[in-house]
Amino acid sequence: IAMEGYWRFLALLGSALLVGFLSVIFTLVWVLHYREGLGWDGSALEFNWHPVLVVTGLVFIQGIAIIVYRLPWTWKCSKFLMKCIHAGLNAVAAILAIIALVAVFENHNVNNIPNMYSLHSWVGLIAVIWYLLQLLSGFLIFLLPWAPLSLRAFLMPIHVYSGLVIFGTVIATALMGVTEKLIFSLRNPAYSTFPPEGVFVNTLGLLILVFGALIFWIVTRPQWKRPKEPNSTILQPDGGTEQGARGSMPAYSGNNMDKSDSELNNEVAARKRNLALDEAGQRSTM
Repeated sequence: IAMEGYWRFLALLGSALLVGFLSVIFTLVWVLHYREGLGWDGSALEFNWHPVLVVTGLVFIQGIAIIVYRLPWTWKCSKFLMKCIHAGLNAVAAILAIIALVAVFENHNVNNIPNMYSLHSWVGLIAVIWYLLQLLSGFLIFLLPWAPLSLRAFLMPIHVYSGLVIFGTVIATALMGVTEKLIFSLRNPAYSTFPPEGVFVNTLGLLILVFGALIFWIVTRPQWKRPKEPNSTILQPDGGTEQGARGSMPAYSGNNMDKSDSELNNEVAARKRNLALDEAGQRSTM
C-alpha cells in the first residue's frame, strides 16, 4: 500500500529518531560527565537514574510506541501483532518510569529531602499514574478480545486523546525537571551565568521539545494513518455499523481493530443477512 508523502514521512521519522536518540545520549552525558555518574546507594548517583530513565522510557520509547502504527512497512503485519508491539513498548516505558520514581524517592528519603513539594513532582506523579492506567485499560479493552466492539468504539477516541495528553504532559514535566535540577545544583558558577553544564542541559531540553513536536506532527497527519483492513465493518458506539469508520479515527494507540474484530463484525452482518433471507423465504411460501 502506497503512503502519500512517503519520503516526507521518512524524513520526519528519521529526524524524530535522531533527535530522540540524541536526547538519551545527552542525558547520559549530563549525569556521567557533569553529575558524577550512576549508582544505587541512596546518594545523588542514584538520583541520576531518574532523568536517564524518564527520558529513555517516558519520552523516547513512548514516542516510538505512539507512531508504531504509522510505519508503512508494518501495514502488512497483522493488527494483533502491532497491538502487541505497541503494548510492549509502553510496558517497557512504564517499568522504566517506576524505577525512576523509586530512585528519586529513595534518594530523598536517605538524605531527608522532602517529597512531592514541587510542581514538577505533582505533574510527574500524575503523568505516571495516568500512564499506568492508560496501559492497563488499553490491555484489557483493546488487546484482549473480551471487550464488546461497541465499548471499543466508544473508548477509542478517549484512548487516543488520553495518550497524546500524557505524552505532552511528560514532555512538559521533563522540561520542568531539568530546569529545577539546574537551579538547585548550579551554585558556583550559578545557573544565571551560563555555565557549560547549564548550556548543555538547556540544549537537552530543546532536543526533548523538538522530539515531542515531531512525534505530534507525525501522529496527527491523516494521510499517514494505517489503512483500514479491506471488507471490514466497524461497530459504532450507538450499536450501528459504518464501513471505513476506522479512517476517521486517529490511528496510533491500538485504535484500529484487528482481524478478529473484523471477523466478528462480518459474522454479525452475515447473521443479519441470513435472518432477512429466511424471513423473505417464509413470506414467499405463505
